[in-house]
Amino acid sequence: MASNNPVGTHRLMAAVSTHSMTSSGMLHRQVPAGGSTAVGVSPKFMPALTEEEAVLQARLLKALADPTRLRILSLLSRHEGEVCVFEIVESFTLEQPTISHHLRILRDAGLVDCRKKGLWAYYYVRREALNRAQEVITGLSE
Repeated sequence: MASNNPVGTHRLMAAVSTHSMTSSGMLHRQVPAGGSTAVGVSPKFMPALTEEEAVLQARLLKALADPTRLRILSLLSRHEGEVCVFEIVESFTLEQPTISHHLRILRDAGLVDCRKKGLWAYYYVRREALNRAQEVITGLSE
């Protein structure tokens, strides 16, 4: 459909040029290099989190957002000391590589850590990380 209004066409093209389609088909707004949408205009609302903070918090919450990982955390929390990896595997119907995968995600998020003793790794909960997760969730409701 062609427009006889060159000004209207220019506005439409300007609006389209600030947006692009993502691979999932979602329309994504492209912000100019300066970070604002127009010269001298600042956004009305600003996120409380920086991009880096959001990435770290998302990693933490993603690690918690899995039933197996929640069960592993529950098991480790119930046994205050360190639990040997083979004892964790015994407690689940999953194979050792799958449990190791989940433990790696929990470690990467800082929720658990381990101590090597001989051939075995002993896992334990990092309580300060669980407290941080609680603070993240509480901060979203404030």
